[in-house]
Amino acid sequence: MADQNINVFPGFAVTDNQLKEAAALFRDNYGVWGKQTKRAGQRVALSPDRMREQYLPSTATTAYARVVVDGTLAGHAFACRWRHKGLMVCWITQLVVDKSFRNIGLATTLLNALRCDTDNIYGIMSSHPAACLAAAKVVCGAIERVPLDYIVTQADEILKSSPISYIRDAKPHGTLFKDESEMVSGVDTGFFVDHDEPNAALEAIKNDLPWPLGDLAEGHEFLLIIQHRSRSSRLLQTQAV
Repeated sequence: MADQNINVFPGFAVTDNQLKEAAALFRDNYGVWGKQTKRAGQRVALSPDRMREQYLPSTATTAYARVVVDGTLAGHAFACRWRHKGLMVCWITQLVVDKSFRNIGLATTLLNALRCDTDNIYGIMSSHPAACLAAAKVVCGAIERVPLDYIVTQADEILKSSPISYIRDAKPHGTLFKDESEMVSGVDTGFFVDHDEPNAALEAIKNDLPWPLGDLAEGHEFLLIIQHRSRSSRLLQTQAV
């Protein structure tokens, strides 16, 4: 059995070296730019400084989880928390698993590690349906159990309350929001990553289970927001666990 180590860090404790490793994991495994961009076909990349600025701003409460398998960084997840109408929002701002370590449950392992029993609302925006599947599994057991009516009524205000600018500026899009679209629940982020891999994954998912979020439009990401009851879970520590 592989040796698997999971650690969770508060945002302020994440080191420059950890972010260098995170940037390499993201670059090598996230995806490539879409044909609508000048960098079509090139790998999407973020510098360590940009990752700290975007995912770990000093003005927000953030966390970083990483899983190392047999000495290799196999996956990571960033999260941000903020208060909205007296409720605690936990938003997954990035989830990446190395292609060599997919389909063995690492995504759900990372998301479970980030959960706190004080979280009331759980959210993610992602162009990859597998990320949404993992988030739904962690919070409510399965994607088909997600109550879409909550997204309809709460998405706009929750997004606008975020301390993370790209979340705050995202525009809800899809038939849930009375748009004529193949999307059901999504956001217009203007982020034109190539969708070949996510679309292939989506078709495979549709063959196995009901998929409630619709198809993926160019420059958009799926939007998943779930309100859930508190349960016993690992508390986010102020030190690495």
